[in-house]
Amino acid sequence: MIRLLGSGLISPPAVRLDGPRCYIRPPLPRDWREWADLRAESRAFLTPWEPTWPADALTRSSFTRRLRRQAQEWRDDEGYSFLAFDRPTDTMVGGLGLSNVRRGVAQMATLGYWAGRPYARRGYVSAATRLVLDFAFGQLGLHRVEAACLPTNEASRGLLEKVGFTHEGYARGYLRIDGTWRDHVLYAMLREEWRD
Repeated sequence: MIRLLGSGLISPPAVRLDGPRCYIRPPLPRDWREWADLRAESRAFLTPWEPTWPADALTRSSFTRRLRRQAQEWRDDEGYSFLAFDRPTDTMVGGLGLSNVRRGVAQMATLGYWAGRPYARRGYVSAATRLVLDFAFGQLGLHRVEAACLPTNEASRGLLEKVGFTHEGYARGYLRIDGTWRDHVLYAMLREEWRD
């Protein structure tokens, strides 16, 4: 269970959110090998939709730096990263998170996600997204969660619409994906629209 401590949260390793099909939890140092293997196996599948991978993207030291940054984001209430696992087998299937958390009058965050190639289009990411939305609107008390994807990414668009996001617009040169500034379609969900 997450504990609120003054102005911040957390002990990320203690957080686990369970659904019928999968569960999500923050990454731990022991996840490096499984994470690196899944990302390596899925590289050609993922790179058209992601920022350019640095040369050391899958190394243990890079993963350790990533974990330190993510732990700091949890402590500072700036971002919440999770890995997703198949519930019966404890097999890692992908990852997702909330970034760019804005408080004050905004109370919003940006959703991002990925699935390993063997687990894509099998319902894992939509199930994990529902868990993250419960966390965002419940535990974090956010009012709005935004997401963006490439216009050609039919799987991602379908996932967002299936979970209940509303298409809100089109942003030119929105994110640098695979080395190129790319247009994105924009989606969002408000707390009052969320129903699991």
